[in-house]
Amino acid sequence: MKDEGEHKKTNRREFLNNGIRYSLALGMGGLGAILAVRSKGDELVWQLDASKCVQCGRCATDCVVTPSAVKCIHVYDMCGYCDLCGGYFRPDTKNLTTAAENQLCPTQAIERKFIEEPFFEYHIIKDLCIGCGKCVEGCGAFGNGSLQLQVDHSICVNCNYCSISRVCPSEAFSRVPASKPYLFKGLNNKLL
Repeated sequence: MKDEGEHKKTNRREFLNNGIRYSLALGMGGLGAILAVRSKGDELVWQLDASKCVQCGRCATDCVVTPSAVKCIHVYDMCGYCDLCGGYFRPDTKNLTTAAENQLCPTQAIERKFIEEPFFEYHIIKDLCIGCGKCVEGCGAFGNGSLQLQVDHSICVNCNYCSISRVCPSEAFSRVPASKPYLFKGLNNKLL
């Protein structure tokens, strides 16, 4: 009879030990799942701070994506809808027409649309934009700075260490929360 009693104690002990092990394993797995969900919500993406950008042209040449994942964005809330847009026309333009020789953008990625005299609306054709920053520089020099460069996250591969950020002379690139991925100047430099 002692053999049966000792055998039951051993089974009970093993049962309790196994129960504790399984409980700990489930607890650790649950904790891991919670941390994975939280870390996904805090994912960081690369973005260009438009207030630091000096339009050096490296966004067009140093991105691993061709054409660059950096695109011009038009911040309509800041735009004056000017007839003579410094981001659209070359500085020496005599005729304000949409002819290619009058346009500042080398790829004609900016589309000009008449609204009413003397106002025009400007749209960026994302597929044509190479992120050179010429329009941004012109808009900032002769306008209100409503044309700005930003990383387009639908194109960006979110490199571990952004190749453009390595060569950016103004250190304008940083990691920002994926939930608020855009940095515009002129709008209190807020994440949008």
